This record gives sequence, structure tokens and C-alpha cells, in this order.
Amino acid sequence: MMDSETFLNERIDVLAKFGTGLNPCVPLKFRRANGQEVTVTEIGLRHPTAQGRRAVHVFDVTDGSSDYRIELDSERLTWTLTRMGDSI
Repeated sequence: MMDSETFLNERIDVLAKFGTGLNPCVPLKFRRANGQEVTVTEIGLRHPTAQGRRAVHVFDVTDGSSDYRIELDSERLTWTLTRMGDSI
């Protein structure tokens, strides 16, 4: 859960592992527009949602010091950082 959070709409580059099973997509790290690289140490909630007619996969992740919400647009195949906050 995010204690104090910032809402963003920032395109990011993501390194993810795709496979089979219960977690077919696992984000491993991402790079923000400012060059900051974030290594994902844990994935919290993961769920699909709809934005209009597009399916968007939402991931709540942490690097151990901050929490992030990243989203994969499955139609456009783009990743967006939508929230960032301090870990509690």
C-alpha cells in the first residue's frame, strides 16, 4: 500500500519475462524518462482492467524502497508508470 503517492502518466521502457502458468508476464525492471532504472524486487497485485475497449494489465510492484503502479496496454503494447509512492 502506498503511503504518500504521486499520480503520473509516464511512458516507460520495461524488461519483462513472458511465459506460461499463473503469471505469464513478469516485469523485471523499468527505465523512466529521466534515465532512472528501477529493479522490481516484488510484485504485489496484478490484474487486468478495461480502458475503453482496450485491455490493460495493471501491476503493483516495488524495488524495496518505493512502490510503483505500472500498466501494460495489451493493444498498443506500451507500458506506463501511473503511480509512485513510498513503501511503508
